[in-house]
Amino acid sequence: MTRALILAFALVGVGAGCRGNISADPPVHTPWDDMWRQQKYKPQKEVRSDEMRKIFADGRTMRPIPEGTVPVGYLKEDDAFWRGKNADGSYVAKAPVEVTEKTIRRGQQRFNIYCAPCHDRSGSGKGIVVQRGFHLPVDLASEHTRGIGDGEIFDIITNGVRNMPAYGAQIPEDDRWAIALWVRVLQRSQYATMADVPAEHRDHIKAGAN
Repeated sequence: MTRALILAFALVGVGAGCRGNISADPPVHTPWDDMWRQQKYKPQKEVRSDEMRKIFADGRTMRPIPEGTVPVGYLKEDDAFWRGKNADGSYVAKAPVEVTEKTIRRGQQRFNIYCAPCHDRSGSGKGIVVQRGFHLPVDLASEHTRGIGDGEIFDIITNGVRNMPAYGAQIPEDDRWAIALWVRVLQRSQYATMADVPAEHRDHIKAGAN
């Protein structure tokens, strides 16, 4: 009988400790709350206790983030990759990424999405937006653009220049470098010489070509 009574009390205790079940009865509060009803402050709430206001004089439950705090994964120490610049602030001459066919194809795709509406797919600056009255952008194969470093092209994509808006929020850094590489492909395609053509293919070039 004693053993059965102990088992019965144990079952009642287990049942009383269950939470989350739907019931119309008022909740059963045990002497031990197990931090269930502890006093606490939630994010973006006001400190109401006078004692707590002595600690948090500004009345906020959330503490201001210290200046210069960097989220995990966002340190971005490599200025060449993240900003296109050398330690002295000058633009890098060459893109700090591996040049592969996959990267170049990615640059072509991103260029055709973000840049071609103004620059057109050849980079001449006669895109569909310009044909509708927008300001004529620079020819990407111009002498000026051919003379600037890859880092400056990256920076222009990131921050914009003159009438061109910034695309840093829309285009990740990897894709900005890929676009810069594709711009170099467009430039090379319009200013290539016979020396750029592999010897086994030169017989297929029409007479009069450079």
